[in-house]
Amino acid sequence: MHVLSGTILTEDFFLKNTRFMLVVFVIIVLYISNRYSCIAKRAEIESLKLEMKDVKYESLTISSELTSVSRQTRVQSMVDNNGLGLQSPTEPAFKVKTKE
Repeated sequence: MHVLSGTILTEDFFLKNTRFMLVVFVIIVLYISNRYSCIAKRAEIESLKLEMKDVKYESLTISSELTSVSRQTRVQSMVDNNGLGLQSPTEPAFKVKTKE
């Protein structure tokens, strides 16, 4: 009967512990908001990990393509196909030393 009539809220127990119940309510709200925030951040981290993996594989593919294109035989065949008239040097490169 006290619950239905609303007099339960005016009893001594509830009046004395109003601050405590308010603090508990605030802590519960903060806990729930923190949990949702953490879940959102973890989802973002997972999506960034997947994106990083994709970019890593793309970088590896581009690097292997660059390595295959920059081989000497491949460069020589491209020069010959385009008719540039360049030739490979027959003598090895050397350094010129200067006296200081």
